[in-house]
Amino acid sequence: MNTRQAMKLRYIYTLLTLLLALCFVPAVAQTGHKPKKHAAKVIRKKPAPKKPVKTAPVQQKANAQNLGDAAASTAADTIKKGGQPADLPGGLSQEIVVTTAYKPVLAEAVKIRINPDLEDKTPFKAPLSYTPIDKRLEDNTNVRPLIAMNRPAEVDTDRTNNYIKLGLGNLKTTYGEAYFNNGKDQALQVGGYLKHFMQSGNLTKQNSSKEEAGVFGKSVGAENSLSGRIDYNYNSNYFYGYDQKNPPPVLQLNKQHFSTIGAEGELVKNYKDVDNDFTYALKLKGYVFNNAYQAKENNLVLSGFLNQTIGQFYAGVSGSLDFATQKDSLYSLNNSLVRANPYLKFQGETYKIDAGVNLVDQFGTTSSFHIFPAAKLELQVIPKYVRLFAEVKGDVNRSSLLDFSQVNPFLGQNIPIKNSIDQLDITAGLKGTLTAGVSFKVAIFRNMVKDMPLFVSDFNFNGYNKFTVIYDDGQSRINGINAELDIKASESVDIYGRAEVKQYQMATFTQAWNLPKYKLTAGTVIHISDLIDVTGTLLFRGPAYDPHPAVDASISPTTINAFADLSGAIEYKASKKISIFVHVNNILNTNNQTWLYYPDYGFNIFGGAGFAF
Repeated sequence: MNTRQAMKLRYIYTLLTLLLALCFVPAVAQTGHKPKKHAAKVIRKKPAPKKPVKTAPVQQKANAQNLGDAAASTAADTIKKGGQPADLPGGLSQEIVVTTAYKPVLAEAVKIRINPDLEDKTPFKAPLSYTPIDKRLEDNTNVRPLIAMNRPAEVDTDRTNNYIKLGLGNLKTTYGEAYFNNGKDQALQVGGYLKHFMQSGNLTKQNSSKEEAGVFGKSVGAENSLSGRIDYNYNSNYFYGYDQKNPPPVLQLNKQHFSTIGAEGELVKNYKDVDNDFTYALKLKGYVFNNAYQAKENNLVLSGFLNQTIGQFYAGVSGSLDFATQKDSLYSLNNSLVRANPYLKFQGETYKIDAGVNLVDQFGTTSSFHIFPAAKLELQVIPKYVRLFAEVKGDVNRSSLLDFSQVNPFLGQNIPIKNSIDQLDITAGLKGTLTAGVSFKVAIFRNMVKDMPLFVSDFNFNGYNKFTVIYDDGQSRINGINAELDIKASESVDIYGRAEVKQYQMATFTQAWNLPKYKLTAGTVIHISDLIDVTGTLLFRGPAYDPHPAVDASISPTTINAFADLSGAIEYKASKKISIFVHVNNILNTNNQTWLYYPDYGFNIFGGAGFAF
């Protein structure tokens, strides 16, 4: 018998006991002790023959309203008819008159206030089966490298290897780009490109054009990779800048052009994730440059590095042979450099240290030898968020006609050539991420430059302006701060910005001619949908100064005002192969002057379509 059945029997016995008690209590109450009552007046009469006493039937007792009524009914039947009492003990006869019905008081019974739960709620227990796992106990406290996820299979049905863009706009703008490629081949890539852009402004001969063409290739072998390219650039413009308030008596707006043919080849050992790996690279590049005024420049550079990895240490050396010749109508120079940079690198989980020196030997028309520090440090300040970095370096900067023309296309003839020297450049700052999608970089720097080059206006050409280069003899100091911020608000919105502030302490000049002290660039990329992309850029440049009318501290220089330039573009993908684009430049339609008396183009817009095949 289980416990639940025993509990049921206990409850049944308890209920039967209570029922029996309720049945026998009335009988006991009638025969029990009665309280004393004041007797009524007794009248003696002759004895009468005895008559049997009537007993109240059981059914009458059950139908009585209460136990007191049943008792009173029984007492009344003990009196004989005619008022004669029954025989009493001792031979006396009495007549008893009951004036009040007897109502006995019962004690409170013990009440059960909780009803028993008679439902069978035994939970179902499924049979269990155990399968032991045969696995070795491992130490999982160390961080394991992540397993690379396999790339999904590529679909080649819609692959396009070639792309062409064509466009037209106001200011007689013509635009075109074309790219070609041999297609999918992991071992061999061959391609080429063509570019064209031309505009004509509102001023006389405010014309410019840019043409580019090139071919490239890359071959990937088992141990090494070989890549190379050949390109050609041609840029042309007119010397349209002059003082509009004081025009020259005879306006001669000559044309300037720059053409460059360049080539490059590189041999690199393929990367392998092995311990104590030995790596190397070798690159050969060069170009031939000339302009409309008999200026020519030839350059050939052979560079490379050797590196041996030993645990967390990297030991190696990098170097270059830089041969250059520069020629104009008044000079012919040999301006060559040899560099060697031995280094040691230490890298751990929270730090990275590069220690080395930069040895530079200048030979040719001018000879000199220099030793500069070449050291870098990165230290993790806040894990995964902020890193501290610092750098100390120095170098010899070779003056190049090609580099000068790319910065200022309005150069004249016989540009002076003199190498500048970065004697000591010190930079320190912080970089990292603030939150998910927000990265930053802040750096302060102090540079000491000897023979710093500066662009200045030159009006020795019948009144219209050309530019030449002068050098600040002595040691110039540049102190400043750079700050960069990139906010990726979502997968569709990206905002970036860069601020640059500089303070110049010149050795001989009162100002850093044509160099602004601060500049701000910002932009955004918005992917409205898979079909529409919107981009925007903002440039704000501070004021600059030009020594016109003469390089003389006693004459006030000419101020080139600060300006803001706002541009934007939108591209719509009509299909997988056709796209439509619109570019808007100088939205504010301001007369910006990057160089003295050379205002930029005003508001201009051009658009077109692109086709992939």
